[in-house]
Amino acid sequence: MLLATWNINSIRARVDRAVAFLERTGVDVLALQETKVKDEAFPREPFEALGYEVVTHGYSQWNGVAVLSRVGVADVERGFPGQPTWGDPGAAEARALGVTCGGVRVWSLYVPNGREVGDPHYTYKLDWLAALRDAAQGWLEADPQAQVAMVGDWNIAPLDTDVWDPAWFAGRTHVTPAERSAFEAFARTGYTEVSRTHLPAERTFTYWDYQQLRFPRNEGMRIDLTYASPALAARVTGARIERDERKGKQPSDHVPVVLEVAGP
Repeated sequence: MLLATWNINSIRARVDRAVAFLERTGVDVLALQETKVKDEAFPREPFEALGYEVVTHGYSQWNGVAVLSRVGVADVERGFPGQPTWGDPGAAEARALGVTCGGVRVWSLYVPNGREVGDPHYTYKLDWLAALRDAAQGWLEADPQAQVAMVGDWNIAPLDTDVWDPAWFAGRTHVTPAERSAFEAFARTGYTEVSRTHLPAERTFTYWDYQQLRFPRNEGMRIDLTYASPALAARVTGARIERDERKGKQPSDHVPVVLEVAGP
């Protein structure tokens, strides 16, 4: 199985790129983030024509996650147990979607950005990650052999080498000790960030801002990440970052990360 994650930054603006990516790579399961579309307006037909089933979770022009699978879908879950709310009145945002595809429990995740250190959204981000960690720990406690993939835009750069200039990021979100500790907590519960295992290279980014020629200068961040449960991590045989997807006409500011998963 080929399992990929991609913050598409508006599926309606980039449906042709997503279709071309699937045709070119033969990815079996694609987890999307920041789809920016309500469920009823998601452009399903081009993907269904390729043989993919489409599961979506989107309320508005903000956030939104989806899973496209040609190896089956089952047990759809929109949001995870204990997911924090945001806004007034508080509501669970469309940031997490769980779907079982070919025996793997795939979670497409769009972790809150945090905005600025000290902002209420920063606290929300940390609370959101803590609640997800508790849920993820519970999945392993219930079934130590569970095949779980938590993939997506984590909005955290776990290492200094995951940003183009650590000094520039000092005091900003994505690199604070609290965020990095919240990310590392998943490893302490038994999960492995498998893209790092198979692609440990420094300055290997997945996101480049549209402004200030960040991509030509390779001034990026590695924030699209792939945690796997122990049973699934043992099946991952490789990973790659599809950097060329940042080129060409109307690219997303993120690129796909692809995992190669051996048969059970």
